[in-house]
Amino acid sequence: MSTYISTGSIGSGALSGTALSGTALSGTVAFPGAAGQLTGAVRVSDSEREWAVDVLSKAFAEGRLTAEEHAARVERAYRARTSAELLAVSADLPAWPLTTPPSATPGDAGTGVSAGAGRRTNSLAVAALVCSVLPGPPQLAAIVLAVASLRQIRRTGERGTALAGTALLLAAVGPVLAVLFVLL
Repeated sequence: MSTYISTGSIGSGALSGTALSGTALSGTVAFPGAAGQLTGAVRVSDSEREWAVDVLSKAFAEGRLTAEEHAARVERAYRARTSAELLAVSADLPAWPLTTPPSATPGDAGTGVSAGAGRRTNSLAVAALVCSVLPGPPQLAAIVLAVASLRQIRRTGERGTALAGTALLLAAVGPVLAVLFVLL
């Protein structure tokens, strides 16, 4: 059973899908988390603040917040010290992005984002890397693919910048190394 500690005023909205689902609360919220610890009083990390700002930005992009509201809430999110303060900045927003907040895991260096989460890898960057290790004409294709993938990555926000850069390096340096190897 969940225990709620509250003072002030928070509506349900964005808290739906969490332990506070469907409950109109007042003020600062604390609810039991892992090992019975009150999570409303727990200090939040930078990755959790970034997650909240991302939620606010998505709501702004959908027209749910004005520019002034967005700016004020982002400022409050960055100033938030506890999870209750952080939840309060998005209490009146829909629950869709708030059902799975980030959690730091040992492998993610405390960023709250796992290696495979979020963006997908650009397929042209992968193709460029494969072509760059094949000798001859495929290396020329690798250069074209790498440049095209870097443009796509910049436009779409996909991952793969390092793959495309490595492909460019291998495709450019590969023939030079092959010539040096033959001459020596």
